[in-house]
Amino acid sequence: MTASRSALSASTAVLTQALGINPPSFYAAFGSKAGLYARILDRYAQTGAIPLPQILDANRPLADALADVLEQAARCYAADPIATGCLVLEGTRSNDAQAREAACGFHVAAQELIRSHIAKQCPHDADRLADFVSTTMAGLSASARHGQSLERLLASARLAGEALRVALRGIG
Repeated sequence: MTASRSALSASTAVLTQALGINPPSFYAAFGSKAGLYARILDRYAQTGAIPLPQILDANRPLADALADVLEQAARCYAADPIATGCLVLEGTRSNDAQAREAACGFHVAAQELIRSHIAKQCPHDADRLADFVSTTMAGLSASARHGQSLERLLASARLAGEALRVALRGIG
């Protein structure tokens, strides 16, 4: 069982068996399946997610930084053949309201980080460009989940990076 995708769809009995603990220990440790998922998201943000703060370095041209975000997304989304795509983006579509809310919180935070970085150099177009980056990332995640190869994901990310370079011509 991949913890990231199956934690919410599995029964508590299956989870406790997979973790090797009894239900009271599970509830003491996590509070609920949503609590477990929140911990998984926290861990993912620390270890498996795209390192946005490092990529969005103010000393880099904006187009290069955004193109790098997309290429890194393609690599991350294809890195684990058992759990392709983005845990956060895929979680925003969860049938479980608590899981969806938790994932949406991480997603909104990432979107805002990207938007605020863009706004520093291109305030008049920050929303439009951030939406483009976010939409592209969602498409890369969905394509990875559908089995698209790393090479094809990177080709799409690079094409989107070129579109960003055209849109940002003459700007940082």
